[in-house]
Amino acid sequence: MKQLLIFDLDGTLLNTIDDLAIAANHALQQMGFPTHPVSAYPFFVGNGVKRLLERVLPPEQQNEDTVQQLRQHFALYYDAHLTVNTRPYDGIMAVLDTLNSRGIALAVASNKYHSAVTEIINHYFPRLPWVAVEGQKDQYPPKPHPAIVNDILSKHPTETDKVLYIGDSGVDMDTAANAGIESVGVTWGFRPVDELRQHNACHIIDTPNQLLNLI
Repeated sequence: MKQLLIFDLDGTLLNTIDDLAIAANHALQQMGFPTHPVSAYPFFVGNGVKRLLERVLPPEQQNEDTVQQLRQHFALYYDAHLTVNTRPYDGIMAVLDTLNSRGIALAVASNKYHSAVTEIINHYFPRLPWVAVEGQKDQYPPKPHPAIVNDILSKHPTETDKVLYIGDSGVDMDTAANAGIESVGVTWGFRPVDELRQHNACHIIDTPNQLLNLI
């Protein structure tokens, strides 16, 4: 039986795409750059805020100074609006409650910057006893590097064969593989199922409730 489930955040636990898109477009507008439709953003996100902002910029403007300026505008707006349109996916709350009632430890590993991750988790899932909630920090590289998973395992030591990593993208599947743990790809998130297959997801599920069959 699995003892620890590690969840990606954006596109897995929560549909955050509208708030991310609005904040990025606001930042682009502040600097006089063209914006993008919300429908484009599922393919911009997944590797952290820096890569998101690089991707939304015109190619000739994708330099360090411009990205840093854009990030300041983004963070200022996003930090004030990160729960406006964001919602848990249907069925997530019930499944997390069931897992918790069965004594399974829960954790979050996200490429979103750490302060935003902790605020969002505290807002939407305040009653759950997460053993670790980890976002992107300067001291380790972003997913798919396994550092964030290793950090969680150092805080809640668990044999790797007793762990599941759940996410919606190829980045997540690669993160699990790099950490030597079993992966679960979810089809309700931001990326297509073909991407999950191409990145060798161990399992693919279409509804949160199906996760209960894998533990």
